[in-house]
Amino acid sequence: MADTVRVRFAPSPTGELHIGGARTAIYNWAFARAMGGTFILRIEDTDPERSTEENKQVILRAMRWLGLDWDEGPEVGGEFGPYLQTQRFDTYTEALEILKERGAAYPCFCTKEELDAKRAAAEANEGGYSGYDRTCRALSAEEAQARIDAGEPHVWRLKVPEDHGPVEFDDAVYGHMSFPIDVMDDMILVRTDGTPTYNFAVVCDDANMEVTHVIRGDDHLSNTPRQILIYEALGRPVPTFAHLSMILGADGRKLSKRRNATSVEEYRDRGYLSDALVNFLALLGWSLDGETTIIDRATLCREFSLDRITKKDAVFDETKLDWMNGQYIKEMGADAWAQASRPWLVQSGADEADIDARPEWYAKLYPLVAERLQRLDEVPDKLAYMFWGGRVELDEKSVTKILTKEGARADEVLRAVRDILADESIPWECEPLQERVRTLTETLDMKAKGVFQPVRVAVCGNMVSPPLFESIELLPREDILARIDQTLSEVFGA
Repeated sequence: MADTVRVRFAPSPTGELHIGGARTAIYNWAFARAMGGTFILRIEDTDPERSTEENKQVILRAMRWLGLDWDEGPEVGGEFGPYLQTQRFDTYTEALEILKERGAAYPCFCTKEELDAKRAAAEANEGGYSGYDRTCRALSAEEAQARIDAGEPHVWRLKVPEDHGPVEFDDAVYGHMSFPIDVMDDMILVRTDGTPTYNFAVVCDDANMEVTHVIRGDDHLSNTPRQILIYEALGRPVPTFAHLSMILGADGRKLSKRRNATSVEEYRDRGYLSDALVNFLALLGWSLDGETTIIDRATLCREFSLDRITKKDAVFDETKLDWMNGQYIKEMGADAWAQASRPWLVQSGADEADIDARPEWYAKLYPLVAERLQRLDEVPDKLAYMFWGGRVELDEKSVTKILTKEGARADEVLRAVRDILADESIPWECEPLQERVRTLTETLDMKAKGVFQPVRVAVCGNMVSPPLFESIELLPREDILARIDQTLSEVFGA
């Protein structure tokens, strides 16, 4: 076994990287970083129908977006490669030969029909099915070899030692675990077509890659005693296991594609920041001190430890994720925000070339919304008005409530404001413009709300918007005047 910590994340490329898998990857990555160890990415691509190159790229893309850099694996290499199971079949063949030589594996010629019949008979009796009845274990070596030589289809099974006591191990999360040996049947290691079963392949890979800690979901807990028997049969050291509790939805049920967004790229496309998602997922079952909520990557990689993982099922609270994402948006800074928001700025009406040509202008949009965003996909709703040019899209409810409300005098206000905004002697800046418009409260004998709200609707289309005069400062004078003129014409016929 390696002297330093070696952990692995081993997804199957059969679809997207889901939230549960992402949390497992984060825990492995953070543990490796905290311990000065090695984080391995291994692709378990032995499902020929669902394991595609495209799906592999989906996994790698999601890992890169999350910022989970791997030390060994696809596109990186490493001395324990290759890192795709389909390229490691020679290692499984070698391991099976070792087990044969040790008398720890035997061929089984029972057909599926025979096994199904035995299962049905056993389940019909009290006590039920207790696994394979070891019919072929009793065959002599000579008879077994003769049947193999004759081309009879067969699998290879593990010969579980009859004198073995309970399979026991100390799980880093669940504590001491013990499984009675009589529930461990002689499992299949290699199928009739020569392909390894999951439990055999994963043990061979982890052993050959000198993995020291296996951190994975507790749905694998029942596999662990079986895998330990394979380690023992191969004479290889057993790694430390840490099994992670389930992630539940807010409804207390397991996350489901039908009820929840479940893939990493869905959250990316909904405008979550990778830093926020990593922070949030890290806290689904682990805590720094029971109190700290915002934990940056550096802290996570320095402080992560297995002893602070809880056995309790974690609840995926999207409201909390939204809040956390909002905190990260507030702290990310204007330039990073403008870059991260590009897809949604384009949705708002921005031109890609203009974003490149005027980065400083786009950075100035950030203060308008930094306190108001929880997700980046809210950008179009908040900032579309900044890309309307000289036209305005008036919200009917705002028109009724602000502009045409009895006694509002909105047309009078807009004409007076237009005169001020058309005065080129006033600097086109937030403060002087706002102060001059504020004087209308005395001139027109109106409250500030009565003056400013009609302007907000005429400029932003809505009575709810980011800061008004900070917005006006960023737009051309002629566009603002054109919007006011349009509003006066459409609403008041003036």
